[in-house]
Amino acid sequence: MKIVVVGSSNTDMIVKVPRIPKPGETILGGKFSTAAGGKGANQAVAAARAGGDVTFIARVGDDMFGQQAYSGFKEDQINVGYVKTDKVEPSGVALIFVDEKGENSIAVASGANAALSPEDVNEAAELIQSADILLMQLETPLETVRRAAEIAKEAGVKVILNPAPAMKLDDSFLSNLTIITPNESEAELLTGISVTDVESAERAAIALLERGLEVVIITLGSKGALIKTKEKKHLIAGFKVDAVDATAAGDVFNGSLAVAIAEGKSQEDAVRFANAAAALSVTKLGAQPSIPKRDEIERLL
Repeated sequence: MKIVVVGSSNTDMIVKVPRIPKPGETILGGKFSTAAGGKGANQAVAAARAGGDVTFIARVGDDMFGQQAYSGFKEDQINVGYVKTDKVEPSGVALIFVDEKGENSIAVASGANAALSPEDVNEAAELIQSADILLMQLETPLETVRRAAEIAKEAGVKVILNPAPAMKLDDSFLSNLTIITPNESEAELLTGISVTDVESAERAAIALLERGLEVVIITLGSKGALIKTKEKKHLIAGFKVDAVDATAAGDVFNGSLAVAIAEGKSQEDAVRFANAAAALSVTKLGAQPSIPKRDEIERLL
């Protein structure tokens, strides 16, 4: 199944610490590592390892990080024909703290990701129009994401948006989406409804449906994910695992979800598949190094 991902590529620089530092605080004793990351790249890799035929539309810098990212995509058999090398901006970088519980705090320098333009998307219009799923996030300019959604909508292609990092979105943009997959905090920013449990998640989901969405899937961490349409709601339980690092869990969920939806799985089975993939990802350190392959996901199901 053909999945097109529009989004960011970063190199993650990770420090394991006993706890996340407070402002002005220095914590010693951290273990340092680097890993390929970026929400778009993570989702592209997750979709590819889950069995999708993936093309990634992105920009990387003309530097070591960009070269490493490009090589990594090819190793995962992702079509890199639309990954451009930016001659001006450096590759994106994320600085990540991970505490003993697996929770994280992240700061991103966007670099070339901020230069991904509507023109880049227009050049890939035929590709998007022939896709089964267009999958996007918000680490690249909103105007670029908006343009890709318009192209897909006009062609009848399903559009999945993971609205992260969280930001407010207008109704004209939301109406071009098929599925939106916010977590609790993202759902709250989009709707103004504080999401603290399944009931409040349902209220937020209803508010999003009223703004033109067909399907709302709110991820609820260890509690699983809530699927809400105009006709039904389902809470799909998560899988219990020993969490090491939650850095890419949402990205893995979305990449795997896109493949499952493209394959024609029911919404419930697609979310269960995505939950399994996300659960496996938190058992390992790093973004892309933690992303499971299809056979691993199926063994957990």
